[in-house]
Amino acid sequence: MLDIRFIRENPEAVKENIKKKFQEEKLPLVDQVIALDAENRKTIQEAQDLRTARNAKSKQVGMLMGQAKKDPSKLAEAEALKAEVKADADRLAYLEGRETELAEQLRHIMLQIPNIIDPSVPIGPDDSANVEVERFGEPVTPDFEIPYHTQIMESFDGIDMDSAGRVSGSGFYYLMGDIARLHEAVLAYARDFMIDKGFTFCVPPFMIHGNVVEGVMSQTEMDAMMYKIEGEDLYLIGTSEHSMIGKFIDQIIPEEKLPQTLTSYSPCFRKEKGSHGIEERGVYRIHQFEKQEMVVVCKPEDSMKWYEQMWRYSVELFRSLDIPVRQLECCSGDLADLKVKSCDIEAWSPRQQKYFEVCSCSNLGDAQARRLKMRVKGEKGTYLPHTLNNTVVAPPRMLIAFLENNLQADGSVKIPAPLRPYMGGKEVLTPKA
Repeated sequence: MLDIRFIRENPEAVKENIKKKFQEEKLPLVDQVIALDAENRKTIQEAQDLRTARNAKSKQVGMLMGQAKKDPSKLAEAEALKAEVKADADRLAYLEGRETELAEQLRHIMLQIPNIIDPSVPIGPDDSANVEVERFGEPVTPDFEIPYHTQIMESFDGIDMDSAGRVSGSGFYYLMGDIARLHEAVLAYARDFMIDKGFTFCVPPFMIHGNVVEGVMSQTEMDAMMYKIEGEDLYLIGTSEHSMIGKFIDQIIPEEKLPQTLTSYSPCFRKEKGSHGIEERGVYRIHQFEKQEMVVVCKPEDSMKWYEQMWRYSVELFRSLDIPVRQLECCSGDLADLKVKSCDIEAWSPRQQKYFEVCSCSNLGDAQARRLKMRVKGEKGTYLPHTLNNTVVAPPRMLIAFLENNLQADGSVKIPAPLRPYMGGKEVLTPKA
């Protein structure tokens, strides 16, 4: 959410930013905000003037009533002034109600206006215009056929989607045996990897209130992602970023406590509306998965430095597991409304002969801080911090990349050295079928 003063003083810049995001249908919202803001400020000023006048008249009534004891003619004057005070009170009650209405209307519209994107963001309508920036590791295509990822898992008796379908429906799975252990090993390794980088490990709440949801994401994202608990003001989180940033709602953070660098584990729950294509069957796009996340709350001047560092952590982790990756800069039309800048880390799929998303790193500027009323207290007063988030790993999708890139011709899967302590020292997984 933008600062109302910025919209008021820079309406054309806000409109130009909307055009860059290919959301022309939102252009009228800027003029609506400006009109509502003008009415709101006028209402606030009139209310303030009435309060001042009412206080003065009330004092005058008191004086006249005192004088009326000696001069009865003052009584009529006092009663007339009382009537004015009553009329002012009625008008003030209306204005205060109108202030509330206008504030709610303003907030509702302002939540729909996208954040100002960074000048470095490539302009394009959708993810087809995203730009490859750099590759890390040489993509390898083995001279043997790589099965679909669920087939690889099935060779280890490691997955049961039929039973999950009977129990929960489509989009769920049972992981078993070595594959389940590998799933947990990846999460544990990612956790310790981030702790070694100086991040504080956290297990957050897995359900959050509606005002936190509104604070951390756009309405469009919320409708497409979030599961609501019936009859309660609680939503299942789609990623631990939601509750991690929500941790600071209505808080004033001492400047010396910045940056806040947190890495969190959580299950994630997503509706995943719509159809996403044949390569997203199996366990690629599902309703429930687990994730290790990284979150940073920092000074505004430090946020781009952290953005750069965070996506590079993802690259380092995936390369340590022998997975080639690339960084893909997200274009303007592919950015969610709160994001200033974002990139995806994509892993190489030797079976598909292409890269696919495994991490998403985002700088949201002060948008979440403004929505959640997070502030920082510094020597020169209070200000809004910047917030950033990035996936560390999100199995089982990450397992697809791991299994394909570490699969051997005989059907076994090699375990890279960093992961072996989490797999009981195993250097290779041998298929059962």
